[in-house]
Amino acid sequence: MKTGSADSASAVKVGEFYELRTDSTIQNSSHYNDDIAPTQVKERTWNVWNVAALWVGMAICVPTYTLGGVLTAYFGLSVVEALMAILIANIIVLIPLTLNAFPGTKFGIPFPVLLRSSFGMIGSNIPCLIRALVACGWFGIQTMFGGLAIHILFSNLLPGWESLGGTGEVIGFFIFLVLNLYIVIKGAESIKILETLAAPLLLAVGIGLMMWASPKISYEALLAMPANRPEGASFFGYFAAGVTAMVGFWATLSLNIPDFSRYVRSQKDQISGQIIGLPLTMFFFAALGVVLTAASTSLVGETISDPVTLIGKIDSPFWVVIAMILIIIATLSTNTAANIVSPTNDFQNIAPKKINQTRGVLLTGLIGVLLMGWELLKKLGMIESDVSVEAMYSGWLLGYSSLLGPIAGIMIVDYFVIKRQHLSLPDLYLTNGCYSGFNMNGMIAFALPVALTVFSLLTGELNWFYQYGWFTGSIAGGLIYWLIARTSSVPVSQLVPQND
Repeated sequence: MKTGSADSASAVKVGEFYELRTDSTIQNSSHYNDDIAPTQVKERTWNVWNVAALWVGMAICVPTYTLGGVLTAYFGLSVVEALMAILIANIIVLIPLTLNAFPGTKFGIPFPVLLRSSFGMIGSNIPCLIRALVACGWFGIQTMFGGLAIHILFSNLLPGWESLGGTGEVIGFFIFLVLNLYIVIKGAESIKILETLAAPLLLAVGIGLMMWASPKISYEALLAMPANRPEGASFFGYFAAGVTAMVGFWATLSLNIPDFSRYVRSQKDQISGQIIGLPLTMFFFAALGVVLTAASTSLVGETISDPVTLIGKIDSPFWVVIAMILIIIATLSTNTAANIVSPTNDFQNIAPKKINQTRGVLLTGLIGVLLMGWELLKKLGMIESDVSVEAMYSGWLLGYSSLLGPIAGIMIVDYFVIKRQHLSLPDLYLTNGCYSGFNMNGMIAFALPVALTVFSLLTGELNWFYQYGWFTGSIAGGLIYWLIARTSSVPVSQLVPQND
């Protein structure tokens, strides 16, 4: 069966999947290279447990550990409220995650290629670059934590290393960066192996740490701690802002989940794997962070919310070494999957003939270093700053979720409502196919919510639109996209690529 307007290339249905049969027209197209081409059925080997392991590996990381502290310190929530916000947010984010994963599994296409349907062949680069820059920012933050873990590891293994101070942390940053880039350059199978091996190990360590710390704290006192917000302030406003920020934590993956679902062997596996792997892992590891932060006073004599620093202060080189190795594995499993794969594909979308997977990975690493330049210079003692990474991403979560929300809404409405789960696979790679250079419906539906967000930030008006940015943005973006399509002079039926 042949789809779309390509003359000799075809999309052949194999079970519930579609495979692209390429010809010279597609292979020579400026929008095609082998790395962003649709996966073949034989490449779709990820089962439900591989998907679950992917999410366990991504969710168990230093930023997740600190989320409880971010919500209590910067969003005015109590410990119980913070943990509930994390659980609810991760149940909510499952909706766009599973929906946007559908076309990836069905057609084997990565995120930027899927965006060509709703934003256009060239227009897709705008949301791609936004997503890529957010990922590069997170890549830098995670690499900073991984580099600190390497520095502490070497300080306990190599005499004199500790005296390097900030310079040792910067060296650790670049060692960790190279490890990340190498794994992703090796391909999707290496990521699957890493996540599958790391997930049970990390869960076992987390459970062990929870059991170890529990006798050192009073759960009754911890859960009774009051909220850090003005007396008489509305609970709903603070809680909703916290939930929005926590949705923003994985709003990134809710867009580019096709980068992984294209390797999954069935829709059932991608749905079940995400439900099993994400919400409870996030809740558990955030709760572990709250418990260990509370226990840190009795452990090391001061309150420390960063697990790398906390473990580094424990007076036992053996356990510090073991713990740092585990933190390096945890951060590596998160960073490779969550923060390198997406920008690698996104940068390829700009110029597939000039940027392949290896070049995309190296470009991601370079931008990640540049975005963390301030922190690196601070560690080298060349500048001074009191702004912590934790404080930085408390606002960072809300800010980028306002940009990513509209993209998620547009993608879901385009695929499920407008295109009715039909895509012309060959035309997604052709310059003169059925998809235009710029889909103005998508561009307008994205620009209007972003304009409202900017207006809110500049004027202080419509503050709720920014505070709840992912929700307001995704609803507004999807609704505007649908309304434009409904009122278009082109009938909706003609917007749907039909199978021949």
